[in-house]
Amino acid sequence: MLLFQSAYAATDQAGPVLAKFMPKIPASEFVEGATSYGAIRDDIPVAPILNGNQVLGYVFITSDFVGTTGYSGKPIHVMVAIGPDAKLLRAELVKHSEPIVLIGIPDRKIKALTESYRGLDIVAEAAAGGSAHELKIISGATVTIMIIDDSVVRSSIKVARALGLGGLAAKRANSGPRFSVNMAKSDISDWMTLSGNGAVRRMTLDVGQINDAFKEAGDARAIKRPEPGPDQDTYIDMQTALVSAPSIGLSLLGAAEYNNNLNWLEEGEQAILIMGRGRYSFKGSGYVRGGIFDRIQLIQGDISVRFRDRQHRRLGEVAAEGAPSFKEIDLFRIPADAGFDPTKPWRLQLLVQRSVGAVQKTYLTFDLGYRLPEQYLVRSVSETALAPDSESTARADLWKRIWQSKRVEIAILIAMLTVLTAVFFFQKQATSNKRAFFWFRMGFLTFTLVFLGWMQNAQLSVVNLMALGASLREGFTWDAFLMDPLVFILWVSVAVALLFWGRGAFCGWLCPFGALQELSNRIARFFRVPQWTLPWGLHERLWPLKYMIFLGLFGVSLASIPLAEQYAEVEPFKTAIILKFARTWPYVMFAAAILGAGLFIERFYCRYLCPLGAALAIPGRLRMFDWLKRYKECGSPCHTCANECFVQAIHPTGEINPNECLSCLHCQVLYQDDSKCPVVIKQLKRRQKISQSAGISGDTLDRLTGHPNTLASKKES
Repeated sequence: MLLFQSAYAATDQAGPVLAKFMPKIPASEFVEGATSYGAIRDDIPVAPILNGNQVLGYVFITSDFVGTTGYSGKPIHVMVAIGPDAKLLRAELVKHSEPIVLIGIPDRKIKALTESYRGLDIVAEAAAGGSAHELKIISGATVTIMIIDDSVVRSSIKVARALGLGGLAAKRANSGPRFSVNMAKSDISDWMTLSGNGAVRRMTLDVGQINDAFKEAGDARAIKRPEPGPDQDTYIDMQTALVSAPSIGLSLLGAAEYNNNLNWLEEGEQAILIMGRGRYSFKGSGYVRGGIFDRIQLIQGDISVRFRDRQHRRLGEVAAEGAPSFKEIDLFRIPADAGFDPTKPWRLQLLVQRSVGAVQKTYLTFDLGYRLPEQYLVRSVSETALAPDSESTARADLWKRIWQSKRVEIAILIAMLTVLTAVFFFQKQATSNKRAFFWFRMGFLTFTLVFLGWMQNAQLSVVNLMALGASLREGFTWDAFLMDPLVFILWVSVAVALLFWGRGAFCGWLCPFGALQELSNRIARFFRVPQWTLPWGLHERLWPLKYMIFLGLFGVSLASIPLAEQYAEVEPFKTAIILKFARTWPYVMFAAAILGAGLFIERFYCRYLCPLGAALAIPGRLRMFDWLKRYKECGSPCHTCANECFVQAIHPTGEINPNECLSCLHCQVLYQDDSKCPVVIKQLKRRQKISQSAGISGDTLDRLTGHPNTLASKKES
């Protein structure tokens, strides 16, 4: 029970979470036939479900037993009822702080999910490590559903073990070191050494001991038929050793036979050597007819192994120097699925039979105990670091499983980031062809919207930042942030990009809602929807709105994260991207209004309202490089780039505002455009004039002086 008391310690100060929800959900509504709940137990936060005085099962809250958290960094509370047979009666999501996924998903889908746990066999789940059932996923909530599933199954296993439901016994953490067989130890020892250090264990019974044992058993028929001969004669001398330990196997079998033994064993299998002499055979002859050695069995804890003829090999002699001669020398193979642990004690049980009639026999058993000496073991570091039920281990296993399941998606995202990084590093070459770059950008934004947004729900949100702030205040752990690999990778890429390029790398290329705005505006332009350009003075005064929104949300989050999450609905990301507009009409109307404004004022939301963009712009000022190339003529007298910047991030005086720039690189396209950029046009005219006056062809002049863009670059400020 200590294991469960320690798991409950985190909530002990405020009392069990279960106490808060039992009054809200009547027992009759939670489990059919129930009339009331019993009192919460003192040892673990579990309450019986009663029908009068009859116990129908037990109720608990997952967060009282496991610490797995969701996107918000807070537990997802699921109320679970489990029956005496360790089968679940019901599960119901009662509270969560998931800011992005579950809000807006139809209630019927959540109910269908929780109803699917009815009848789940926790005994089978414990045996299979929590993977004996098929996980049902709700589109748009994959990670959260995996977190809920992990919480329900792991907490149910803990409760079942604590209460002994379905025959499950409490699983206690091993406080001592864990070991494995030292497969690197291969020194050769003689028989005396092996017998002396316990590598070979022995059981000897003489005739007198056998006769006395049958007398003590009290079977008159057996007493009347004693084993003949002197009492000191050897009845059986049986010895055994674990020969799958290399040093012991090489010593007893010899190198050639040990190698044959290795080839005989499959992965995970073990082998023991049994040697015998005396009147009684540990093998008998029954195995020849029936295929089973009925006189011996291996026992370890609650498992037993009986050997069949296919698991048996005969040997001629023992190779160890000084070994006595034996009448029977046999190898026995222990299957990998038997549950046998060679590092733990086991015993070889010998069945001794005596005829008491024409066809009747009586039996006694004798045990030969064995424990592999510590010198043949090595400390297993991977198992000593954490107890089997360690909460941190379980959480790590969960996010690793999630990452493993998202391998393809992770590879695609990394490829996207690689391509985008190459574009930024080689922006001159990437933007040299105006038409090709335009379609590349449209294609990239479409992929961002469809793949990252609508398919993978990898939409970053200001709520992520609020959850990070709360985690830093309450005790930071990586687990909650590693639960969604794509979002985690995107945040890492944003952190790096802020140092190099500012907010534009994400906002201009990797934000699904930003992509939706730009693509919808392009469609509007195609249908000749008029575009509005706000006067610079008004535009400049609307910029601070998003910073005010961000600071307001940040201030509210310091007082209440749930309240801040409600106000964070100012972000239409959840409606338009995560839930694909499958939401109640006020949210849909708000998102539609934002996108509608964007049809006339490109990236309207990004410019004036986005709190996430504001949050990224603040550290974005720390970027180390200015990648965007400018001429000294930019802003005076030329305003081409400023007029064509679709978010008006270029001041009339020519400076680019890094807080507002979305790194679309259109200004870099214009930088090389020989039909729009006055500087490039001027250089072209100068080139033509030189060519005409000197009588040199244009191609020759290009080779001598370089492309006009190269000439122009020499006049950059």
